[in-house]
Amino acid sequence: MSDRRKRLHELLIALINKEANLELIEENSNELTSNYPSDETINFSKVIERNRKILKKYQSLVRSAVTLDALMDSENEENYKLNK
Repeated sequence: MSDRRKRLHELLIALINKEANLELIEENSNELTSNYPSDETINFSKVIERNRKILKKYQSLVRSAVTLDALMDSENEENYKLNK
């Protein structure tokens, strides 16, 4: 694994660990609907919407990790140029 990829992975894990209520997408549709009352399980659009929100949260965490990594790279390059 490259150093950059390892650093991104570590940043993402740190951001995930900071999240208090991070939901996971379940593999089985029965598990996906288990948190809903039985009258709502018929409406899978709510399940899809829930999954969409979960995915958006993970995408946000990944974007944050990439941004932090880029900031760290730019700071390191700037410091390297100043120390020459």
